Amino acid sequence: MIQRRRILAATGAGLAPTLTAPRLVRAETRTPGWPDRPIRFVITAQVGGVSDIFIRIFENRLRERLGQPVWIDARPGAGGSVGGAVVATSTDNHTIMINHIASHGIGPTLHKSRLSFDPLRDTPGIARIASLPNVLIVKGDGPVRDLQGLIAYIKANPRRANFSSAGAGTSSHLSGVLFGQKLGLDLTHVPYRGTAPSMAAVMNGEVLFAIDNAPASRQQVLAGMLRALGVSTAQRASTMPELPTLQEQGVPDFDVTSWYGVAGPASMPRPIVERLSEEFVACVNDPQIAQRLRDYGAEPWPLGADGYNAFMRAEVARWAEVIRISGATAD
Repeated sequence: MIQRRRILAATGAGLAPTLTAPRLVRAETRTPGWPDRPIRFVITAQVGGVSDIFIRIFENRLRERLGQPVWIDARPGAGGSVGGAVVATSTDNHTIMINHIASHGIGPTLHKSRLSFDPLRDTPGIARIASLPNVLIVKGDGPVRDLQGLIAYIKANPRRANFSSAGAGTSSHLSGVLFGQKLGLDLTHVPYRGTAPSMAAVMNGEVLFAIDNAPASRQQVLAGMLRALGVSTAQRASTMPELPTLQEQGVPDFDVTSWYGVAGPASMPRPIVERLSEEFVACVNDPQIAQRLRDYGAEPWPLGADGYNAFMRAEVARWAEVIRISGATAD
């Protein structure tokens, strides 16, 4: 497997020293001599994807706060398990990863028989950073104009009742499964290798719809190539308040968000975990970074290590039930 690596840029505006110095002094006291080398950031998707974009948003602040640059090691594949395995076995205390709903919410159940490690045990959470609403999209000039029209079309055309996803075990996969469960619809899942080919399948009429990260489809929606029918979260997204939720339109108890955070190896000493947790939460709470997340279409969603791990355990239990009822597989 080809590893894509790069040292992230070391320039950019930062917080004034008078604002950051007291926090850094206290943190460094707890972690003397750390970090003493660049931080290795494993991402479990291709460079240019959501995880990579989030690191670009954080990179300058992290360099200022940690005193070291960060570099990306892209290890895509198997819903995050390829990259997760790299982090799980790391012992250098300088390797962390962007984790997400696929790797630590859905994957522990869906990919259980294939995993060489336990994501929650071997790569526990350090901090939650952001969430992305999913949006239900259909072909811009297709026969479906609204959600009720989609439901009617599925019932009238069961052979065309299919949806695409960015891959088995992704949020877009289980969002479609849950959508079918909530409405009692028999749907066929068609997995693709990434969000871009999944969206292309909708635009080309290969599949009927998809439920995937909102920012990915924004330009195609604005251009009329795709039509957005609703957002997946219980509340309307602040980045697209005009678009109603699926719940508002009659899909009962439908609340799905693609969440992202940072995780590390279980062997990482607790003081370093606490230091990293503090730094990431501080970054998310920084108004400039929070605005950059919103500009991308994400919601800042900070949570420290203990709270994040409790949150992920609840997510695993939730999606395990969806997988059990539906019989969804990673194939």
